[in-house]
This record gives sequence, C-alpha cells and structure tokens, in this order.
Amino acid sequence: MTYAAVLFDLFDTLVRFDRDRMPEIQVSGRTVRSTAGHLHAVLSAHAPGISLEACHEALVESWREAERLRAIDYREVPAPERFGDFFRRLALDPATLPPGLGQTLIDTHRSQLGKAAELPSHHGPLLERLAHRYRLAVVSNFDYTPTAVDILEREGVAGLFSAIVVSDAVGWRKPKRAIFDEALGRLGVRAGEALFVGDRAEIDVLGAQQIGMDAAWINPDGVPLPPGIAPPRYEIRDLADLAEILEV
Repeated sequence: MTYAAVLFDLFDTLVRFDRDRMPEIQVSGRTVRSTAGHLHAVLSAHAPGISLEACHEALVESWREAERLRAIDYREVPAPERFGDFFRRLALDPATLPPGLGQTLIDTHRSQLGKAAELPSHHGPLLERLAHRYRLAVVSNFDYTPTAVDILEREGVAGLFSAIVVSDAVGWRKPKRAIFDEALGRLGVRAGEALFVGDRAEIDVLGAQQIGMDAAWINPDGVPLPPGIAPPRYEIRDLADLAEILEV
C-alpha cells in the first residue's frame, strides 16, 4: 500500500510515559507519585491554609471527574476546565487569587508531567527517515497542547511533523472523527492516503477504521483485539517494525 502521510498517537506510541519519573510526595503516610507537591508549593504562598493532602486529593478527584466526563461522549475536558474543578474542590475562588495563578499551576503541572515522557532512542532516527518520504502528524488525546509540543521539542523531533493535533484544541478525543479530520485537513491528504499508528485498539485502530484510514496497531504483548473491532491492516510489536512496512 502506498501512503502519502503517517499519523501517530503520542503517549506509549511515540513517547513512553514512565510514572516512576514523576515527583514523589508523602501523603497520609504513603509515598505517591504526583505533581501535587509542586502545585502545593505554588499555591501555599497565596492560600496557606491548604494542606498538601487536600491539594493531592483535589488533584486526583479533578482528574477522576475529567475522566468520567470524557468517557460519556469523548468530549475533551481541557486543562483550564479541570483546574477550575481543582479550585472548586479546594473551596477557592479564582477571582480572589492573583491573576494568572491558574495558568502558573497548569504550567507547573505540565512541566513535571513532561519530564516523565521520553522518546526511545530508536524512534528519532526512524522518524527522520519517515519524514523524508511522508508527511507526518501527531494526533493525541491530551488536555493541554503545550505539554505535547514541549515533549516533542525537547526530544528534537517536533520539526519533523507537519501537524501536531491535540484533543484540547479540537474539543473531541479519539476515536471521534473530528480529531482525525483536523489532522488530515492540515496535512492536505485523504483518509485513504494515510496510515495511523497507535497502541490503543479501542481508540486508535477503531477511530482510524471509522473514517477509512488504515491502522498499524502497536501490540507488544500480543493481546487479543477487544470485541467488535476489526483486525487492523498491520499489527506490530514495536515502532521499529514500520521500517519494513513503509520501506524506510
């Protein structure tokens, strides 16, 4: 099959997210990995009555609520909306806090999350070879585009992509058609001219199939497809397997 473009999922496809690289904090006698310690350090200067434990709980519960809402119809809950919920759970009125504090918290959270993502060493050379033959794009379910861009820029590969499309900017998450259409439109290609590469069958493979795009499913452990999802055109164990498929 001849393609004009290759589109990639971001987390656990292009980059690996390692929770063990997240900051450690002590909460109620437990060691947990969370950005809450850094958020608390910023927040405590303006709301000294907020404990680390309360900050951590509000962060976790705001994430759970965002995940619950996303599961209803795949509508994205962007970071500013989630952090609005975070403030409400702490009984804080953003209007009484310094202007820009919410953005500072988002940027602090973003910085620490980004440190936990890493591009495997063999992915960069593969992407460089692919970029010589195909138009490349990233299509990611994530609540804050700058985090995704930061990671790709830090790893030195952002310039290889003609489009970086993140669900917070589109409003919809994979497998909804809108986010795929946005990426294809920016690339100037049709679905039948592109290959989508991702690790989640229920969002990456299904989403691509629903708009007539071939999919390469990264399935390192050889798990079976979820019920109701047709086999993808390709099933691979590692991103390196694309070299043979795409002849680079």
